Amino acid sequence: MNAFIKTTLLLGVMTGLFLAVGYSIGGSGGAIVALLMATVMNFGMYWFSGSIVLKMQKAKPLDTQKYGQIERDVQELAQQDNLPMPKLYFVDTPIPNAFATGRSPKQAVVAVTKGITELLNDQELKSVLAHELGHVKNRDMLVSTIAATIGGAVAMLARMAFWGGSLFGGNDEEGGNMFGNLAMLIIAPMAASIIQMAVSRSREYMADSHGAKLIGHGDDLASALQKMEAFKPKMQKLRPSPQQEVTAHLMFANMFNAKGMASLFSTHPSTASRVKRLKNL
Repeated sequence: MNAFIKTTLLLGVMTGLFLAVGYSIGGSGGAIVALLMATVMNFGMYWFSGSIVLKMQKAKPLDTQKYGQIERDVQELAQQDNLPMPKLYFVDTPIPNAFATGRSPKQAVVAVTKGITELLNDQELKSVLAHELGHVKNRDMLVSTIAATIGGAVAMLARMAFWGGSLFGGNDEEGGNMFGNLAMLIIAPMAASIIQMAVSRSREYMADSHGAKLIGHGDDLASALQKMEAFKPKMQKLRPSPQQEVTAHLMFANMFNAKGMASLFSTHPSTASRVKRLKNL
């Protein structure tokens, strides 16, 4: 399924879940209040996301004398993609990764880590930069904010349904309301989170495709992903910091990816899946 269509459908399903939870508490007033609260919080996150993420990552402006090739590559790709030149930042960590942030193409930031500059060759790193410009072009920060807004509203409504319905409004003598609301408190936010992560994975596929088209093929991007996957055993003794967990959805690859059922909550598709798609482009 086309990634754009899949993202639209997933956001539609999440919106439907939000409306279903709102309906279950028996009125639109609480739903509107919860949605407004979530919107305000996520609007603030969206507006200030660039500076917040850079501070969390302890990013510094890129030394363009030392990393001049990165600056030249981004300039070339941005011009080719009809995008403003983003600000370039550097994160001094051995963990290989890259990310893009900023509320709009004019406010975009592209950052690379020390680890990724040491792990990848110039062509592989250029393909990763093209992927990150794909996020800028597709306005993925806006999409992720919409998903987070709806997901946050679902969680708020579920809590309202539990505390308001079970403790104060319950009139089911057999306790059905209480157990139903308890199930909603657990299941609804979990379902919203699963959908939100699916949206994130869909956007990664779109950025992969965009980056490969900018470069002209997907081989270098596939090679970059495989090198980063091979690097993961070196990180087995590391645990993600709170900053890494919060910003994982922004990264080129999730270096702490879960497997099995936990993959439902993964921000990124598996490396094997991404490589397969790139090979088929």
